[in-house]
Amino acid sequence: MVKHYNIRIYGQVQGVFFRDFAKEKADSLGILGFVQNEPDGAVYIEAEGEENKLDEFINFVKQGPSIAKINRIEITEDQVKNYNGFEIRY
Repeated sequence: MVKHYNIRIYGQVQGVFFRDFAKEKADSLGILGFVQNEPDGAVYIEAEGEENKLDEFINFVKQGPSIAKINRIEITEDQVKNYNGFEIRY
């Protein structure tokens, strides 16, 4: 079953290649959506795919790149938006 999650990651998560890190994993798992930096310093991800693949993706981004320092993560389920790929938004 395909699900969609909105993921907001707080901490030292910008300027540490978090977007590239998330895209590489999303592409390898077939996750669709996007990742972008937010004005408040957070990283925001919309991710959709099969539930087991999403679980693996979420566990991966919870760790973050080795130089990131994650303080808090918020995850909410949302309606599937049928993205065509996974992109980094600037």
